[in-house]
Formats: sequence, C-alpha cells, structure tokens
Amino acid sequence: MNSPVSQILKQLITFDKFMAKPVYVQVAQQIVNAIQRGYLEKGSKLPGTRVFSQLLNVHRNTAVAIYDELASQGWVDIIANKGTFVLVPEASTAKIKATTDYLQIAYAYPKVAGFPFQKSFHLASTTQETTANYFINDGKPDLRLHPVHQFSRWYSAAMKRKPLIKKWNRTSALTPSAFSTQLCNYLNATRGFHINPNHLINTRSTEMSLYMVSQLLVKQNDLVLVGQLSNYAANMIFQEAGATIRTIPVDKDGLDVDYIKTHFVKKRIRCVYICAHRDYPTTVTLSATRRLQLLELAKTYGFAIIEDDYDYDFQFEGSAMLPMASADADGMVIYLGKLGQSLFPSFHTGFVVAHENFISEAKNYLQLLDQQGDLIQEQMLAELISEGEIYRLKKKNIVTYKQRLDSLCLYLNTYFEGIVTWEKPLGGLALWLRFIDNISLVKLAEEAEKLDLFLPKTILYQDKTTCAIRFGFGHLNEDELEIVIKKLKTAYDTVINL
Repeated sequence: MNSPVSQILKQLITFDKFMAKPVYVQVAQQIVNAIQRGYLEKGSKLPGTRVFSQLLNVHRNTAVAIYDELASQGWVDIIANKGTFVLVPEASTAKIKATTDYLQIAYAYPKVAGFPFQKSFHLASTTQETTANYFINDGKPDLRLHPVHQFSRWYSAAMKRKPLIKKWNRTSALTPSAFSTQLCNYLNATRGFHINPNHLINTRSTEMSLYMVSQLLVKQNDLVLVGQLSNYAANMIFQEAGATIRTIPVDKDGLDVDYIKTHFVKKRIRCVYICAHRDYPTTVTLSATRRLQLLELAKTYGFAIIEDDYDYDFQFEGSAMLPMASADADGMVIYLGKLGQSLFPSFHTGFVVAHENFISEAKNYLQLLDQQGDLIQEQMLAELISEGEIYRLKKKNIVTYKQRLDSLCLYLNTYFEGIVTWEKPLGGLALWLRFIDNISLVKLAEEAEKLDLFLPKTILYQDKTTCAIRFGFGHLNEDELEIVIKKLKTAYDTVINL
C-alpha cells in the first residue's frame, strides 16, 4: 500500500457514493485522467484488487469492476497471475503535416467552407434568444404538467420488452406494427376515421410530416393556397419546395372558399393548406358548410387539401368537429396530426393519414429520412394507448388548461378592457388578441422585454388591417398569467405615451 502508484491513487481519487453515477465509473474516469496527465506512466503496475479495495475502502467487487471498465476502454492490460498494467492507447490517426506558411492555423477547424453551397433563405431560423423569465409562445403545452417519473417507468419498461430486439433486427415489415394498429384504433375512436395501418405513417413531428408531404406533392412554381396570415412554419416549408404561395381571406366562418372559386379556379391549384379545426393563428373554426364546399371544389378541380390538425386534443367545451378527412370519400384530403401532446415533448409523434398509394410512396421517402425511427417510443405509445393512459392524461390536462383560459379572459377584462378584443375559443392553447388602436407591436415587444417579458416575433401579426398577438397561455399557471398581463399592460402604456 506504500508503493508510489498506491500513493498517487490515494491522493487523486475521490468519489461520492450518493451520486447517480456508479462508484466504479467515477473511479475509472479519474484513473484515465491520471494516465492522460502523465501521473501514471505506461507499464506502471496497479495494486491488486484486494489491496485496491482496501486503499479506497470499497468492496472488492467494486475494485474488480473498476479494472474491468479500464480494460474495456483499453487503458490497462490485465494479465493473469501477474497483475494489471497501465497502457496508453495509440492515436488511431496521424495528423497531416502542414506547410510552414500555415503551421499556426493547420489544426484549428475553419469557420467558413472553402467551397460554394446553396443557402436557403426560406429556412432561416426564427428562434430568438432572451434572458427574460416570462414569455408568451404561440400555444405550447406546460411541461410541468407532465408526470416525469411515470414516463421514466414507462420508458424503462418498454426497453425491457423482449420483442424489441427483433423489431430492430427485422429486415421487412410483413405485418403492421403494434403502434400503427393502436394508433389507427385511437384515431378511429376519437376522430371518426375508418382507417387501417396502410392509410397511416408516423413521423417525428408535424413539421416533418408536412415537409415530406410537400416534397411528394409540390413541384417548382406550383400554386399553394393558405389562409391569410397563416402558419409561418408551413409557409417556409412550401417555399423551400418551390411553391408559389397565395393567401385566402379568413373570416368568422374560416377560410373564404368562394374567394378561391372566384380568383383561382382558372389557374392550376396544386393544394390548399388549411387548419380547419382551429385556424392558425386566429383560432377560427371552418364551418361545416365551407368544409363541404371546399371538398366539392377539390374534387371538381383536382387539387389536394392538406388538413393540419395541430391541436385537436385540446377541446374544452362541447364536442370537437370531426376532421374533414373523416368525410373524404374522393381521396382529396391529406391529414396531418400530432399524438402525445399531454406527454413529455420527446414522446410526441406526428402522423399522416392519407390514401394507400400516397402513404406507400411516403413510406419510401421516410426510409431515406428516418429509417430507424424510434422503436422504444412506439412501443411505449402503443401500450399507453392500449391501457387508456393517453386519454386519461389528456382529460386531466384539459381541466387545467380550461381553468387557465378562464383566468386569462378574466385578467384581460380587468387590465385590457377597451384596448383589445378577442373571441373566447372552445379549445386550443392560444387566444387571438386584436388591438383596437393600431400600435407598434415591435415597440411593444421591446418595452415588454425591459420588464422581463419576452414576446417572440413569431406571435406578432401586423399589417395595414391587422394588429394582433397570438397569445399562447398553456405554459403559464394562473399566478404567472396575472404577472404577464400586468407587465404587458405596463409595456402597452409606455408605447402609447411614447
């Protein structure tokens, strides 16, 4: 125990038995660090496991595990009846020697590519950074409502399922997966569909679904119709596909279908993108009459309808209107949805419901983008659907979100009476706030950030006829909502008095 190596180890190694990281991993990492820093030279003999365990005051099995971990990484060589000796792994690659002129910069990675490549203006990031503690988004769920400990148990249980390895190793899918079958059952029960797994494909997100659909559907200069103001992310995706985008007026009954008939039928319409259940950003529901008109128009002129149902699950009052796709007898609608919004974000999944030949082609495309998928997530979601947990969590969260919407409307009546107007939606996690006086929303956002409240540019809508905010409230509890509304009112007063 008094050998130089033992003394070095005793001085360098510390560990905490209460850390989540196992003791043997903590110690092994410190020994690796000692070897890299030259404290333990190549060929040095480490103490035997019995002496080592006494040195660290740990069980001998822990000492064995430490040496096994080091050996598995190539840092020591364990020789039977002789001992454990330090190795220094050889560098797997050699540096390419630089010429004298570039010796100082040869091994620093360059910031700029030395070759031309195509930049995409349409896909420029809309993300903004802020240090504000309070913020308004466009209608995201509250992560604090998600039972994290339950998710960890569900995820762990899914990983331990014996059929999982077979799913990873399979070379072909002769039968639908359990997840596809369960998802079809769920959609048939909740959204009025009559589909089987051949009509469905699941993706990582709604945005991925729309990107894939646009690549299959839209060619350069194809005409795509969207609602006025519309979803900025969807517009970015269509523009990247080469589409020519035209906007359609939206009123209290939703998208103006007569406007399409009057202005565009003589042109070649490729598709109409619509959020029929709740228009983005205005939250208006497309009326039943206009749904039928749009389906008939699509059939007559042969264009596709992309129905993005981004928040179908969040219905607070009455029954949600069934998707247009559930009444599509002529194969004109491609339906995009999202499952698991009451779950932690990493368990959300997007999906596409469409006709069998379209889905077959989409699956070929998905093989290029995401061949492996997330089998553990699918395993877990299939079980949560089957056991009714998805439905239970959704109903539980809806009660909370409805209370928050009621509180938000109360605070708006208190602090913004005569300043903004809004229609209380029957569901969803956002409110469409229209300012009576046309103020500068950019200045409003600047003043709000000074008060520790962040308004991202993606929720601000301003033109000659519009001065509105898509106010996402789902992530804020009742106390936070009052704080945010007070800060917004103070910022508004400052802008008015500028």
